[in-house]
Amino acid sequence: MRMLMRLSALIDALNERVGKTVYWLVLVAVLVSAGNAIVRKVFNMSSNAFLELQWYLFSAVFLFTSGFTLLRNEHVRIDVLAGMLSPRKQAWIDIFGTLFFLLPMALLLMWLSWPIFIRTYTHGEISTNAGGLLIWPARLMVPIGFALLSLQGISELIKRIAFVTGRGPDPIKRHDPLAAEKELAEEIRKLAEAKQ
Repeated sequence: MRMLMRLSALIDALNERVGKTVYWLVLVAVLVSAGNAIVRKVFNMSSNAFLELQWYLFSAVFLFTSGFTLLRNEHVRIDVLAGMLSPRKQAWIDIFGTLFFLLPMALLLMWLSWPIFIRTYTHGEISTNAGGLLIWPARLMVPIGFALLSLQGISELIKRIAFVTGRGPDPIKRHDPLAAEKELAEEIRKLAEAKQ
C-alpha cells in the first residue's frame, strides 16, 4: 500500500502543478476577450482567430483542471444523503462511483477522442472560419484532459481504499472553500514582490 500511496502522491502533485498553471489561462482568456472587444468597437475590426483562441483557452481550463478539481474534492456533488453518512460510508460510495462511473467514462472518452485528434492532425485540418486556427490543438486537449482526470480518479481510489482499510487519513475532508482564492492572492503577492 505504501507504493500505491507514493503513486497517489505523484499523481496529486502532477494535477496540482497542472491546475495551478492552467488556471492562469482564465486571465489570458479575459485579456484576449477584452482586447478583441476593444478592437472591434474602436477600430470596427474583428478576428475569428481571437474568438477561437478564447474557446481554446476555455477548453484548456475546463479539461486540464478537471483532475485538479477532483483532487480538491470540489466537483459538484449531491450530498443530501451522503452528507448524513459516516466518512467511511462516504468513502465506499466514492470507491463505487469511481470504479463504475468516473473511470469507465473518463477512459472511454480518452480512448475515443484519440483517433479524432490523430485524424485532425494528419489531415492538417483548420477552422472553416476565415482566419481561423488549426483544429488539432483543441482536439488534443480532450484526451489529455481525460487522462489527467483518469489519473486523479486512480489516486482518489487509492486514498479511499487506504482510508477504509485503516491505512490512510480521511481524504474526503473538504478543503477551505476560499483556499483557491487565498492561493491565487498569495501567488500574485509573491509575483509583485519579485518584481520590486
